[in-house]
Amino acid sequence: MAKKGRTVFVCQECGYESAKWLGQCVCGAWNTFVEERVQSADDDVRRRGSVAIASNGEKKRNPPVRLSEVQRETNDRFDTGIGELNRVLGGGLVKGSLALISGEPGIGKSTVILQAAAHIAARYGNVLYISGEESAEQIRMRADRVCPDAPDSLYLLAETHMESILPVIRDIDPVFLIIDSIQTLYSEELDSAPGSVSQVRLCGSMLMNVGKTGNLPVFIVAHVTKSGELAGPKIVEHLVDTVLHFSGERHQDLRILRALKNRFGTTQEIGAFQMREEGLVEIENLSGMFLEGLADSGDGAVATAVYEGTRPLLLEIQALTAPTNIGFARRSAIGIDNARLNMIIAVLERKAGLALINRDVYVNVTGGLRPEGTSADLACALAIWSNETGTPVPSSLLALGEIGLTGELRPVQHADKLVLEAQRMGFDTVLLPRRNADKLKRTDDSPKLVGVTTVSEAISSLGARRG
Repeated sequence: MAKKGRTVFVCQECGYESAKWLGQCVCGAWNTFVEERVQSADDDVRRRGSVAIASNGEKKRNPPVRLSEVQRETNDRFDTGIGELNRVLGGGLVKGSLALISGEPGIGKSTVILQAAAHIAARYGNVLYISGEESAEQIRMRADRVCPDAPDSLYLLAETHMESILPVIRDIDPVFLIIDSIQTLYSEELDSAPGSVSQVRLCGSMLMNVGKTGNLPVFIVAHVTKSGELAGPKIVEHLVDTVLHFSGERHQDLRILRALKNRFGTTQEIGAFQMREEGLVEIENLSGMFLEGLADSGDGAVATAVYEGTRPLLLEIQALTAPTNIGFARRSAIGIDNARLNMIIAVLERKAGLALINRDVYVNVTGGLRPEGTSADLACALAIWSNETGTPVPSSLLALGEIGLTGELRPVQHADKLVLEAQRMGFDTVLLPRRNADKLKRTDDSPKLVGVTTVSEAISSLGARRG
């Protein structure tokens, strides 16, 4: 018997619904519409709102309440046993929250979740791991490698049918639920295939209902598109409380976990992991890892500092200039916004007298990190100048500051904490905006603070140090 409903065309990129097929969606994507059947509002109980039926047959709605009468929630959290994951989540896993974690295949999503599940199961109670992509035997093989001492309270279920999953959740009554992944789930209420816009949206709503009504934290694994964005409709991102993203290069063992959305904490925090045979291992000294290749021997490398969340990080920025062999000079950046790089090059040409019109410029942030903010502008400019002129920058010097279009150096936030991190890592000189230097208090063991106001003044100070 065919299910009741109507036929619509849904964009696979943004979830926009149309009564007819469109070549281009309102989001700008082409040829992304697929035909699906959706239920009408009369047949879908979940779309009726918070309506109850009284004994006399009349409909009742939840009455409004005063803000002062609403009880405050304590937002109790679970310790995941992984300090870097707790940091990104804002202090731990909030009960009743939905977290969506994404990343490229093989980046470590399932590994870190399995490690957290084993710790929570050993400390708090039953944990249910539902996988639609791997069998229970495959998950056991990974568990033998990353958490060989997993407790008996960790349950595995290889299932994709939502109507079969819900009774299992009620029977086991877990304290933590994992879905890997939402693109594999489907409900028999819809005719569309698993992974379609309608199925992802419906299954996401059902999981949200399970988590919120049962005060159950839910971790949902999601796929990403070729461009690195979350696959499926954007409504899933709006449903969940936290969106986490795993990034890293396949040829490197560094993995960065960042919160793109967090209703229970900041989105500025990052978690750093190292992929090893026994799983993901937390990196305690991230600054030291990024700076381990910095040396005095070469030019074009400058150390800098950025502030990520609640901790300072020291990085190495490398630059390379080369003659242009084609008509137009090439500008390429890894870890730094390309538009920002073009602006820094223009300032160097106009304000520092550096001729780069016929030079290719390549800039790289070592370690694969993509720092946010503008505190690395000065280090990027000095690295380009150093390589172009053949002037090495001492490895004991750290540069930070934002560059303006007039060539001035603008102050950066958290400069005091960045200087303390430079002191901890053994730097003896910090080149920074004068307004930052004037406000900082220097102690006997703190590095030398060199305050400058322009890019040209910063370059001149390096020439004086070299001489």
